[in-house]
Amino acid sequence: MNLVFYVVGFIVLIAGLAWAATLLGLPSLWIMVGVVIVAGMAILSIAGHVWRDPPPPPGS
Repeated sequence: MNLVFYVVGFIVLIAGLAWAATLLGLPSLWIMVGVVIVAGMAILSIAGHVWRDPPPPPGS
């Protein structure tokens, strides 16, 4: 369930930043560059979180 919160949180973050950049009048190319960069950071963060947390024992 923790992983779901990470993914949803990063999706909301990316959408909010893209919306703010649109309101500021940035070109769509730069908005897409920012989205790709933040999505890459999200993947690295989620992978690090999943790799660090051991799986729960069976039956718990």
